[in-house]
Amino acid sequence: MGFQRFNTCFLLTLCILSQGLVKGAFGFACNWGLRSTHPLPPQVVVKLMKDNGFKQVKLFEADPGALKALGNSGIQVMVGIPNDMLESLASNVNAAIAWVNQNVSNYISKMGVDIRHVAVGNEAFLKTYNGRFVNATFPAIQNIQAALIKAGLGRQVKVTTPLNADVYQSDSGLPSGGNFRPDIQDQMISIIKFLYQSAAPLTFNIYPFLSLDADPNFPKEFAFFDGSNAPVVDGSVSYTNVLDANFDTLISALEKNGFGSMPVIIGEVGWPTDGTANANIKNAQRFNQGLINRIIKRQGTPKRSTPPDIYVFGFIDEDAKSIEPGPFERHWGMFNFDGSMKYPLNLGGGKPLVAAKGVKYLPKQWCVMSAQANAMDPGLADSLSKACTYADCTSLSPGSSCSGLDTKGNASYAFNMYYQTMDQRKDACQFNGLSVITSINPSPPQSTCHFEIMVDLGVHETRTTTSMGAQKMEIHSMIMLVLSFIFTIMLSLCI
Repeated sequence: MGFQRFNTCFLLTLCILSQGLVKGAFGFACNWGLRSTHPLPPQVVVKLMKDNGFKQVKLFEADPGALKALGNSGIQVMVGIPNDMLESLASNVNAAIAWVNQNVSNYISKMGVDIRHVAVGNEAFLKTYNGRFVNATFPAIQNIQAALIKAGLGRQVKVTTPLNADVYQSDSGLPSGGNFRPDIQDQMISIIKFLYQSAAPLTFNIYPFLSLDADPNFPKEFAFFDGSNAPVVDGSVSYTNVLDANFDTLISALEKNGFGSMPVIIGEVGWPTDGTANANIKNAQRFNQGLINRIIKRQGTPKRSTPPDIYVFGFIDEDAKSIEPGPFERHWGMFNFDGSMKYPLNLGGGKPLVAAKGVKYLPKQWCVMSAQANAMDPGLADSLSKACTYADCTSLSPGSSCSGLDTKGNASYAFNMYYQTMDQRKDACQFNGLSVITSINPSPPQSTCHFEIMVDLGVHETRTTTSMGAQKMEIHSMIMLVLSFIFTIMLSLCI
């Protein structure tokens, strides 16, 4: 009886202490992309995440600056491995061991980065890749898992692979008819079985925006959580939005293959604000507020009442990201490239979204088309081509925020984006005598079209987070001492 009483009390003590060790309260999760010509300092981005209650972040690569800034931040990290590394990691376990040592073990042990997942590849089974990465993905997952175990991190860090929703389908058009694509069925089952046995999650990216943007007949209201579209009825279940229907199509696919309890993460979901007609401030605010509301309420889907972790895509705009899928790719951020707010959001309890602090900019000057220049000048086309080859002109795309400008307005926007991207160099505003530098903001009044000024990469404070990190370590040590004291007292009462 004495041992049984001690054992019960010991377990109770551990439970109480484990609750005390939970890092903070409920928070949000986001994707942090780094394809930017003028990125904010990583410590500014991490502070922006913390100020807005983000407790989890997914990186698409093991970026040293981002990972260092996340050290001792209290933010849990999913670190990604790009697709172009899959082949080498799949064919050589030593390459996987080296990658884990450099990009996981190193940051956990030396810099206090709370890495929880390694995302092997990114949408590697996407149809548009034509099977390029299909055979390498699973062996790469296996080798990274083996490397994590070898490093003593097999329980702390879980492997996963973010997949696009196009890996599953429904012949009936209803969620209950979900199953995996026949061409990748075997690979999917192998990956799912391996992850399930490793107590690791599946990660899927779901994009209602893409469903709407790709199909002119798609019912727009079905893309939003508060839409007025007629529900899709599947047996006894009614679906009022595409996210629920899409997610439950995946769950049906898992159930059909014997993995109905497989843990799932939504790795990317969001709405862009520019680049095409459906990508605008109004739609993005409506969608993301609805998404935030669901996350706050811990709302699941008809097939899974327990909600998955949801990583909002994305946190901040990326002006150097590939636009192969569409011009909107550079505008997914909840925040602009400089951490300024695009639109207000209620983060729960009346807490508003807040902008980045301490951002430094280049001087308030713009490069525009000269008033004396002729819009019919034969050199204008070449000048526009040069500007938009090296700078982001996606806001000029049809249906975008600056698509209503006239010829001179288009030229001015393109010239300015090039000028800003080139750090306002004097020779960057020389377009065959067509351009001039001005200190008057050329942004059209009462418009969502903005002529940007870039972040000044040269004058940002370079204050390291060493002192902040030291303070956090001291606080952590104090907490551990208190918890150890409580642990000792409770154990003495148990004996």
